[in-house]
Amino acid sequence: MTVALHDLLPTGLRRSWAVDGSCPDLDLYSLFRARQISDLHRTAVLDSKGALCYTALDRKVRCLATGLAQLGVRPGDVVGVQLPNGRTAVIADLALAAIGAVALPFPVGRGGLEAESLLGRAEAVAVIASVEHRGNRHAADLHALTAGLPALRHVIAAGPGTAPAGTIPLTGLLRSDPAAFVAARPDPDSAARILVSSGSEAEPKMIAYSHNALAGGRGNFLASLMPDATPPRALFLVPLGSAFGSSGTAVTLARHGGTLVLLDHFTPEAALAAIREHAPTHVLGVPTMVRMMLDLLDGPDEAERGRLPAPTALILGGSALDETTAEQAGRAFGCPVVNLYGSADGVNCHTGLGSSDTAAEEVPDGAGIVVGRPDPRVTDIRIADTGTGRALPDGETGEITARGPMTPMCYVGSPELDARYRTPDGWVRTGDLGRIDRSGLLHVVGRLKDIVIRGGANISPAEVERELASDPRVRDVVCVGVPDEVMGERLAACVVPRGPEAPTLDSLGEHLGLRGLERRKHPERLLLLERIPLTPAGKPDRTALRERLAAAPPAGRVTVTA
Repeated sequence: MTVALHDLLPTGLRRSWAVDGSCPDLDLYSLFRARQISDLHRTAVLDSKGALCYTALDRKVRCLATGLAQLGVRPGDVVGVQLPNGRTAVIADLALAAIGAVALPFPVGRGGLEAESLLGRAEAVAVIASVEHRGNRHAADLHALTAGLPALRHVIAAGPGTAPAGTIPLTGLLRSDPAAFVAARPDPDSAARILVSSGSEAEPKMIAYSHNALAGGRGNFLASLMPDATPPRALFLVPLGSAFGSSGTAVTLARHGGTLVLLDHFTPEAALAAIREHAPTHVLGVPTMVRMMLDLLDGPDEAERGRLPAPTALILGGSALDETTAEQAGRAFGCPVVNLYGSADGVNCHTGLGSSDTAAEEVPDGAGIVVGRPDPRVTDIRIADTGTGRALPDGETGEITARGPMTPMCYVGSPELDARYRTPDGWVRTGDLGRIDRSGLLHVVGRLKDIVIRGGANISPAEVERELASDPRVRDVVCVGVPDEVMGERLAACVVPRGPEAPTLDSLGEHLGLRGLERRKHPERLLLLERIPLTPAGKPDRTALRERLAAAPPAGRVTVTA
């Protein structure tokens, strides 16, 4: 074991979920192998190279597992993976699980400083990265970091392209003898994967998940959206290397025996083409991606406006989903739109396939977004007092805390995060504010830390985004704080317009006034965009938006009476 990964949940509680069937109590490779044996020629992956069946995929997994073991990768070792969506990323995931190593995936496009931080803090012994992808040369860049990472012994370069000097070509490892493979059969409650979350920390957070937490807790989330238990055909618009993407190999393949439909890079055109060609049952993305797709479906191009095969569900997470987008997407895609509230830290709640999951109680203070009914087979949720930590009764607002089969083991190499975000009895503190109403539905109200402080008064960007999303002239919106010498911060709205008439600050303020939002919360800067920029993980890139605003002239700065 390269880095100590301990479980902060009581052992008896963790074991109870295996006993009651909430978790399969098998390691990820054993689960995948059972799926492969049960249906030898079912399609496992559809990507730019075509179709790959379970048996062909298993052979490649065995070859890579053998090659990695011969390199000296041992059970418990951490191995980084920086690959685009495609079969190679899936092979790497399963091969690492098969030898009992711990995968540390992170999306392509993330820079060298962040990669160095992740690999160094996790004491990774190897990393598998692309020779070249969309102008990024991750294998060469990561090899340049090895001098400062004493634990990192191998950089494995995945083609196409020639492996840089000093790296190990992945093609060579894939030619290893699959007959030499011996599965490690790790403890299902041991670490299988480290999820990366940018969160609100100075460095990305890393969170260790066990085989059971991934296949069990996260697997139960997808199972609840499979009405007839038919293996899913899931189109992942988000990177498999993101926290959201962890439902790819471990859940869609290993747990449910389904098919992964993968794009190596998201564009709205490619996403719509994949839906038409492959007719996925489940489409997983973030709201901004769907808004881009809706723009094409609303446009004049007849090919883009053609009827889409209706999936079972459109699953949207990663950022807040407003009612307008949900309604439009439901009509356009002809299926339920599932609002997923979750994070790498260990919380999950989602609206289901029926309307009863979003029918909130009639209350005057219905602030926040309804995100469904907590599922104890995924994770229990309770609302805690932000000061004392005691559980609050239904109807009161406090911090959302979670504990259940999907709860992660610990933060990696960060005891201070364990102390800050985990309670002694294993509950995860999310830093989000919410309440559970009398009908048992969870409402997410905002974040404890994600606020703009204007002249000493707090403004929730999420609240303003929620109201602006209902403006008919707004297709997409992200609100961020920008520094200001007088007020400390002011709120800026970054807007993708809908239709020929772009909104102005005045028109946005008029709309917010009609929605009942007090004047001090109205945005004071406006940035009009063709598209919201996305991070490598597929979420709105708030840092890039702040940089754009800092470089822009301060037009739109007005005086507002608080």
